[in-house]
Amino acid sequence: MTDETKKEEIKEEPKEEKKKEPVKVPEKFKKLIEEIEKMSVLDLAELVKVLEKKFGVSAAAPIAVAAASASGAPGTAPAVEEKTVFNIVLTAIGEKKIEVIKVVRDVTQKGLKEAKDLVDAATTSPQVVKENVKKEEAEELKKKFEAAGAKVELK
Repeated sequence: MTDETKKEEIKEEPKEEKKKEPVKVPEKFKKLIEEIEKMSVLDLAELVKVLEKKFGVSAAAPIAVAAASASGAPGTAPAVEEKTVFNIVLTAIGEKKIEVIKVVRDVTQKGLKEAKDLVDAATTSPQVVKENVKKEEAEELKKKFEAAGAKVELK
């Protein structure tokens, strides 16, 4: 080996050590961190959703607020833009499950099994039925779901 090759090898080693630097966990959180490390990715995603609902927070909210306040001129209130595109979210199916399945099939053009699976999933957690719908169409679809006994949110 030449002297230059040895120098390159020596320079690369410290870079790897920096990446493997351990995070210092305070003693009061060690037990909690150990439990989280044992969880699967799906369990962690569910945990995040539960924490967001329980405490009314979201990881994306501070970034959006900071971006919105940074874009506005100082001393002026940012202009409120009316939302024109919505996602239709099925939150509850009510007592007429079959009617709700029919509406889901009509709205999404899905087959019977896919529509039934979506409605069944909505019993445990809100499900997105249709995305990027214009305001007029979203209001119309909301009325259809409500007529079938379901509860829908426009997001």
